[in-house]
Amino acid sequence: MAMQFDFVDLRLFSYVAEEKSLTRAAARVFISLPAASMRIKNLEQSIGVPLLNRSAQGITLRPAGETFLAHARQVLQQVELLRSDLQEYAQGIKGSVSLQANTTAMTEFLPHVLSQYLAQWPDINVDLRERPSDDIVRAVLSGATDVGIVAGSVSTEGLQVLPYRQDKLVLVVAPEHPLAEHDVVAFEDTIDSSYIMLHEGTAIYSFLKRVTDSMSRPLQTRIQVGSFEAACRMVAANAGISLIPESVAKRHATVLPIRIVGLTNEWAIRDLLICVRDVESLPSFTHELIQLLLADADAIPVSAIEPTPE
Repeated sequence: MAMQFDFVDLRLFSYVAEEKSLTRAAARVFISLPAASMRIKNLEQSIGVPLLNRSAQGITLRPAGETFLAHARQVLQQVELLRSDLQEYAQGIKGSVSLQANTTAMTEFLPHVLSQYLAQWPDINVDLRERPSDDIVRAVLSGATDVGIVAGSVSTEGLQVLPYRQDKLVLVVAPEHPLAEHDVVAFEDTIDSSYIMLHEGTAIYSFLKRVTDSMSRPLQTRIQVGSFEAACRMVAANAGISLIPESVAKRHATVLPIRIVGLTNEWAIRDLLICVRDVESLPSFTHELIQLLLADADAIPVSAIEPTPE
């Protein structure tokens, strides 16, 4: 039996693998759930083998599904590259860039650059997601995302990387808090304090969870909030202490009564990297986004992007 499927099938299957949910995948390709279910069923019948495991916990890929996903992502990436190369000959061709980043990049560095980029490229959409650095590396390696911004502490073997910015984590405390007397402290000396944390879904929460798990000492989380600003306001009221990027702390310290305390731990200083699977295979509009990121960080001149094997 000849295999029969189209680009909608490939994109739908890719989203099913990413979301682990047919409902959410169907929404992303703008089709109904019954239509999406029928497409997956016809796809499996066309190929001749089941691709998915379905359970109450969600959807996972079978070995054949993993193989199909890898090829589907390659095909979709080549289609985006084709669209990019033909843009100078046609009008109204749309494209998309998928970008995953850690919490600091998402909140501090990307909003300004992405607002410029979207204004300059009105026919391009950006799929922006916050993820822990380890998950981002896996997503770039697998082709699930085009560009990742990760902390340099993770392994980026198999990817091309570009230096981006430096991310320094610091403590913020109320002036009357005992830790306010210190210029720097070790994180392990603060772990019994009441912490104000961002929600569990954030990359910075996952990062700190790994740190505390390695110490076998859980953080004393008093409350979880939705933004760094909310954390700083809680700190200013002496409701607890918080660990946030230094750039965020300095900005809020100009308007809120908070003190900044440095950390002696090496992991508190992290070099942020832009990582891609293959710079040369990216569409021109994805190149442009990377150029804007690098120019905004004053890392290298805007006119050049040279891949650096890692």
